[in-house]
Formats: sequence, C-alpha cells, structure tokens
Amino acid sequence: MTSRCRTRLLIACLVLAPSLAFAADPATAPVPAAAAGNPAQSHDYPTQGRVEYVLGCMDDNGHDFANVYKCSCAIDHIAAVLPYDDYVEQMTFSKYSTLGGEGGNEFRVDRAKAQTKNFRSVQTAAFRACGVTKSASVGK
Repeated sequence: MTSRCRTRLLIACLVLAPSLAFAADPATAPVPAAAAGNPAQSHDYPTQGRVEYVLGCMDDNGHDFANVYKCSCAIDHIAAVLPYDDYVEQMTFSKYSTLGGEGGNEFRVDRAKAQTKNFRSVQTAAFRACGVTKSASVGK
C-alpha cells in the first residue's frame, strides 16, 4: 500500500470518527431504515476488523481508490450475513487453509474445510454484488 493510499485512508478514518462516536450512543443514534424492520439484518463489526478486511482486500485486488469503496461494500455484505465471531473463525480457516506442513493440519480437517467453503462462497457473493475484480497490475 502506498503512503498516498494510507494517508487517504487515515483522513477518511479521522473524518468518520466523530460520526461513529455519535452512532455508538444508542440514545442518540438514528435507526437505519434497513434495520428498522429487522434488527438482526446486519451484524456489528468493530472498526478495526472492517479496516483490516478492506486493507487485505485492496492488497489482493489492487490499490486504486475505487477499491476502497468496493472492498468496504464487500465487508458490509459479509457483515449482513455473518456474525463477527463466525466471520473471524471462517476467515481464519480460509486464510490458512493452504498452510503446509504439520502446523497446517488443524486447517485441513473437515470442519475447517466446511468453514472455508462457507466463507469463500459468502465472499464471492459479496465481491460479485460490489464489483470487486482482480486488476491486471496486482501481480506486478
């Protein structure tokens, strides 16, 4: 990630911080229209988890500014489907499923394979909905 991208991301976080602090107070936070009818429609992920996902997504798919929005959209879609604890577990299994050697055995058992498959299908659907595609310059 270039320093320019990091600077932009830092500025965006600083701009959004007061809004997030306001939204964290349940007494003053407005109820989103999507959640008004169904309170369990979207799960609450910590900001750090969302930022880590977006940065990892950008590492995999290119560091152009459009991918900030596309990857943010993807984590929003994932958050609508998975509770945060399930997301962390499934993402971890998915990330380390190709880990070789004896240390990777835990990530190759049937339960881990099922978790990996579920996360990758949820992520693929989120990428498709948000238009995340691999850029040609990612491998360079």
